[in-house]
Amino acid sequence: MGDILIVDDERDIRELIADILQDEGYTTRLAANSDQCMAEINAEPPALMILDIWLKDSNMDGIDILSRVKRDNPDIPVVIISGHGNIEIAVAAIKQGAYDFIEKPFNIDQLLVVIRRAMEASRLRRENQELRRKDVTQADMIGSSPAFKALKSQLDKVTKSNGRVMLTGAPGAGKEVAARYIHAQSTRANGPFVVVSSASIEPERMEEVLFGRESAARGVEPGLLEQAHGGILYFDEVADMPLGTQSKILRVLVDQQFQRAGGTDKVRVDIRVISSTTRNLHAAIAAGTFREELYHRLNVVPIGVPALDERREDIPELARHFIQGFNRVQGLPLRALSDEAEALLQTMSWPGNVRQLRNVIERVLILGEGTDQITAAELPVPSESVADEGRMVLSAGLATLPLREARELFEREYLLTQINRFGGNISRTANFVGMERSALHRKLKSLGVVTSAKTGARIAHFEDEEEEFGTAAD
Repeated sequence: MGDILIVDDERDIRELIADILQDEGYTTRLAANSDQCMAEINAEPPALMILDIWLKDSNMDGIDILSRVKRDNPDIPVVIISGHGNIEIAVAAIKQGAYDFIEKPFNIDQLLVVIRRAMEASRLRRENQELRRKDVTQADMIGSSPAFKALKSQLDKVTKSNGRVMLTGAPGAGKEVAARYIHAQSTRANGPFVVVSSASIEPERMEEVLFGRESAARGVEPGLLEQAHGGILYFDEVADMPLGTQSKILRVLVDQQFQRAGGTDKVRVDIRVISSTTRNLHAAIAAGTFREELYHRLNVVPIGVPALDERREDIPELARHFIQGFNRVQGLPLRALSDEAEALLQTMSWPGNVRQLRNVIERVLILGEGTDQITAAELPVPSESVADEGRMVLSAGLATLPLREARELFEREYLLTQINRFGGNISRTANFVGMERSALHRKLKSLGVVTSAKTGARIAHFEDEEEEFGTAAD
């Protein structure tokens, strides 16, 4: 039913409460002072604590212990007991985060009622966290393409470890979603997920934000490292972290402890670190803007997050997911995608990746009218090729070529786009473009297009990539 830690300097009281709770089916542990109490908590956090305010021959009293527990293990419910109870002590205990306050001599039935309620509240909190975790995981990890499945397989391999992960990929590809998936599937799922926006925090404030501050006027102000205790600290765009801060973070990774700004005490933390970057860290190391030692500490498990053009098969599924999400959260219309809209979404360029797709869907739902299917006409049209009353405005590059070269370039780009759209599936591509499979193979060969199943969605490339407008080999 649960593990309860009883902390009281009176042996008779400790053992009496333990006997009562054991009769009710609980497992108990006992501590007579603050040192024993903290040792028990560090060995294994209990499901609940019963804590005496006054502890003789102890380095900390009950309020001090309560404050420490709520800082390091905020999910542990604490029931305060005291033989010297008064309203001031009760208010102080509740303000520090105690679940309830019981005065000695206590009524056994009252004590059991409070413990049952505290345990139930703790259970419900954990269940709510688990439900939110599952909802986030199911909602965000969307896709079925080979590139997406390969990513998810890599993420699943690192969820149960404490190894540091470095996520790389283009802006908007979903690196933070991947980090949150690792957190949600890990043994730290009930702990915090704290994001450090390395690019947005002012360099002169970075250390205070990370390590916190102590002052006589404002007391202790925990930083992001303390807030992430027991969970995951996510460094977003880690390459933008100031050099001076990098050396201090390196020391934290080694020692798992640090000092707050203005403080003298060492603060110990238990955190797992996940980092992400869109930049080439090897180039940053060569330029002297990123510490090589920190790179090796953070890059224990490197995982690349594919861009959207590497997983075009997932675009319709992602678009429908965003439509459902905007309907649920913002009340926007729940509209379906027409076949033409799906095809256009899969062939468009997405330099902003999944984030850009999400923004496009939101804009269409806001500006659109009714609940009819989303049509291709409602989607933004690429600037190089604008449809206007049945005509196509050619790009400057295509318009300056002779007809034969323009036709070959168009066919090559068109077929390459369709192959990537269908994840390299030649049969599906042939069916969509209206060609026999063998005829499509001959056409691809004549245009100098090579297909390979080894590179997932990006399965086609030109045999001579240096000749952007070169004619195809016969």
